Amino acid sequence: MFNFVFGVLAIWFIINVIWMWFKLDDQRLQKTFAWINVCAIVLGFWTYYCVAHDTGGVEGWFIVMNWFNVVIAAVQFYFGYRGMVGGHNAHHFAR
Repeated sequence: MFNFVFGVLAIWFIINVIWMWFKLDDQRLQKTFAWINVCAIVLGFWTYYCVAHDTGGVEGWFIVMNWFNVVIAAVQFYFGYRGMVGGHNAHHFAR
């Protein structure tokens, strides 16, 4: 299970980073991917700390990828929710 979840999360990570990079101005997509990434982070850390795995294999890469996903999610939340507080969009919410 450990290696399978690593593989799924690795594929998600690659797709996520590519789409994020090319669609930085699409706030809806950034928000959606950020929340999906939060689920991937929870799954990744749960798998890393709660599922038995042999030391040496992909263990080191797994935890590194989890922390990179945390950073990517933070960037996606920034790009997804920027301008929502203050600035131009705040004027629309006041109506």
